[in-house]
Amino acid sequence: MEKGHISVQTENIFPIIKKFLYSDQEIFLRELVANAVDATTKLKTLASKGEFKGEIGDTTIEVVLDKKAKTLTIRDRGIGMSEEEVKKYLNQVALSSAREFLEKYQSEQNIIGFFGLGFYSAFMVADKVEVHTKSWKEDEPPVIWTCAGSPEYTIKKGKRKDRGTDVILHLSKDAKEYLEEHRIEELLKKYCRFLPVPIKFGKRKETVWEGEGEKRKSKEVEVDNIINSTEPLWKKQPSELKDQDYLDFYNELYPFSPQPLFWIHLNIDYPFNLTGVLYFPRLENNLQLQKNKIQLYANQVYVTDNVEQIVPEFLTYLHGVIDSPDIPLNVSRSYLQSDSNVKKITSYITRKVADKLHETFKKDRKAFEQKWKDLGLFIKYGMISEEKFYEKALKFALLRNTDGDFFTLDDYKEKVKALQTDKHKKVVFLYANDPEAQSAYVSAAKERGYDVLVFDQPMIDNHFMQHLEFKLGDISFARVDADTPEHLIDKDEKRDSVLDEKALEEVKKLFEEVVKEQKQEATVLTKALSPEEAPVLITRPEFMRRMKEMQMLSGMGGDGFPEAINVVVNTNHPLVADKLLKLEAEEEKKRLAAYLLDLGLLAQNMLKGERLTAFVKNSLKFVE
Repeated sequence: MEKGHISVQTENIFPIIKKFLYSDQEIFLRELVANAVDATTKLKTLASKGEFKGEIGDTTIEVVLDKKAKTLTIRDRGIGMSEEEVKKYLNQVALSSAREFLEKYQSEQNIIGFFGLGFYSAFMVADKVEVHTKSWKEDEPPVIWTCAGSPEYTIKKGKRKDRGTDVILHLSKDAKEYLEEHRIEELLKKYCRFLPVPIKFGKRKETVWEGEGEKRKSKEVEVDNIINSTEPLWKKQPSELKDQDYLDFYNELYPFSPQPLFWIHLNIDYPFNLTGVLYFPRLENNLQLQKNKIQLYANQVYVTDNVEQIVPEFLTYLHGVIDSPDIPLNVSRSYLQSDSNVKKITSYITRKVADKLHETFKKDRKAFEQKWKDLGLFIKYGMISEEKFYEKALKFALLRNTDGDFFTLDDYKEKVKALQTDKHKKVVFLYANDPEAQSAYVSAAKERGYDVLVFDQPMIDNHFMQHLEFKLGDISFARVDADTPEHLIDKDEKRDSVLDEKALEEVKKLFEEVVKEQKQEATVLTKALSPEEAPVLITRPEFMRRMKEMQMLSGMGGDGFPEAINVVVNTNHPLVADKLLKLEAEEEKKRLAAYLLDLGLLAQNMLKGERLTAFVKNSLKFVE
């Protein structure tokens, strides 16, 4: 038997391992099973080259739990190790030095993956680790390597007769959870469900049928509990797959989720390796619930579902799988942002997503429009946050109007510019964020020949409109109840008021008094509108209203921007031009003016509480 010290520059390597990897303690099983897969794959490679001439046989990897002995064993029939290889690979921690590790990573809070530690992650959960191994080379004797969580180890001859390796973990007291079958199975399914070599964990019961006709009967039998699917869908060629295959795989990844809209199969081997399938889910107007659904794999080994450093943030709302051996997993997250391969992968995925959307749009625009409720949220967010995506998305981003018609940005600008261009030569896109509540304003705008868009996703639309205004430069957005539409009225024909200047001044003064008595923050304006329009319209300064909404959406409240409104009195409406001014008593005039103002406030859903109750009572009096 040989004794020795593991080759590190400090005695404290094991506390370091536990301290820095503790938050990801469960990855020990991923590491050890991945090592077993690696050993098995290497054997198959040797066989394919003719270097290994024996029978490969069953290469299933076994995970064995022994509650009584408090051990967990990972067993493979791969290439195994000779005594020389044991000394080389197990006695030198796969870092240039423990000191360098400390210096480089002790300030990092978020660490991805292996650090090259691999096998040594076993000491996060084990007081002692034994390795029983025999090389594929027949003349090499079996070896047992033992280490009890310190730099000291022992090597002695073993009794193993067949090639391969058993890694036996003697679990520590604070790792009792890994003595439970359900916990081990949970981890195997999380990290190993798509590994390319079968993984067996115990037995499971399965119902089989025997006999035929009336004699046919079922019975339960025990079969090997194989955890994984060795040929996941993303490793296959798209030409081999049908739509149902993609839908079945989606259901396997996200059980009970609504069917996705469509998907992209990624497959590239130059200038980097990347495979995967990304699905467009039904977002249902809720971004936050959809994040962190893309699973990242490295050679079919599950790594994480937090991929924000690998794909642009807006793409994290997609679902599916990315598998690449070229993403560095032995560095801190902050390093990923500057890694050249990661940048290439990010750019590639963004382009593929944009191309798929454009292709779908061109292939069946009607179907694309029907999916817009889900796609719109995603595409708008992508255009705001990713410049390269914005440039491509201009071709397929859609605007929907209150009639349910869809337009690209260029088509819509062409449609409305004749009537909806303001004095600054900007095309004004009118919109409603609640078409039902703003029905009166929508109707009035349409009567003037204007078109009204629907923007009813407040968490994204304000930012989207502002982004388009900045990027395009020659358009502006105004809500249909804003003051902006008033500047677009009657460019071709100047409508005169039926009232003279004296009467106009009287109307304005009367409404100003009513506004003052009601303690309303408002500016009174008189406009010569169509007699068919409402007697009083309430509009809001577009800039102030939008700033207030932005503040509220960012969680800051809206106190910095008061609820300022414009009271626009239609001096051509019969109730103003005829009835109001013909009333003799001043109180009667004020009463009618207050009633008309309340009507305008009611249309904006701004009449509440006691004012609303009083309005109902006044309405009854007017009817009487």
